[in-house]
Amino acid sequence: MSLPPARLMLKPAQLRLIQQIAETGQLQLAAERVGMTQPAASRMLAEIENQVGAQLFLRQPKGMEPTEIGRAVLRRARVILREMFSMASEVQALREGFGGALRVGAVTGPAVSYLVSAIREIKQGAPDADITVDVMPSRELLLHLAAGEMDFVLARILPEFDSQDFNILPMRDEKVAFLVRSSHPLGRAAPVTLTELAGQEWIMQQRGAPIREAALAAFADVGLSEPKNIVNSPSLLLTIAYLAQSDAVAPMSEEVAELLIRPPVGAGFAMLQVPHEIRVSPYYLLDLKRRPLSPLALRLREKLVALSKSPVRDAFG
Repeated sequence: MSLPPARLMLKPAQLRLIQQIAETGQLQLAAERVGMTQPAASRMLAEIENQVGAQLFLRQPKGMEPTEIGRAVLRRARVILREMFSMASEVQALREGFGGALRVGAVTGPAVSYLVSAIREIKQGAPDADITVDVMPSRELLLHLAAGEMDFVLARILPEFDSQDFNILPMRDEKVAFLVRSSHPLGRAAPVTLTELAGQEWIMQQRGAPIREAALAAFADVGLSEPKNIVNSPSLLLTIAYLAQSDAVAPMSEEVAELLIRPPVGAGFAMLQVPHEIRVSPYYLLDLKRRPLSPLALRLREKLVALSKSPVRDAFG
């Protein structure tokens, strides 16, 4: 039965010394590079060889050359030193917010209006940062945040959640736009009244979604019943496909509508002009009080506040 190999515990300073001896071929030059005297370097090399149990270098007229065992030790030493340098670089990047993993969430409007821009700015300086973005309704976002599964979210505060659990920054409200395909019969009319729109086919988010409720409230405010011909879907992709193939109308965040209308997307849609603005209650930038944000999360949070028209953005100036 073979015995297990002896544990060899060389220190980083010892690894750096033998690496420099191999690179320079001279003990004196190696000692200077690692910042020690030649006698100290000679003693350290003797200690290393004693630990290894073999000579690592041969003293030749042209300099010091590694033995076969020396070359084996050097191969491992270089790998270890590279990993240690990589570890130090990674720790520094994490401390300064240029590395690490981050998961954030947002409702659709702020996701397309300035979360994308903020992430792009972060990634330009931190290409290795691992950033995950989830776009979903506020209730789901708050559930993930409360469970500690997201670093922060852009969402509305709902009554079933205790707002005292969160750090809260007020951001912006959303303006509702009515999107149709560009060939829609009402696409060229300006403005279009809610009376004209009441009889149209609609595709909307599920009941309770803020943009849907704001749109329906606009009909009630002028004494009209809500539209009857409605397809319900939380999917933006399905909504886009449905609009492209029908004369339906979809209420959505103005930021999303503009993304679909303007270059470079230019997806063949138009926004209907209505007489009165329809706005949705504000959303907030929320994170958990009990969970401090990482440096990367703090950098992205600051970018978001700077890019938005938040009344608190000057607090970060």
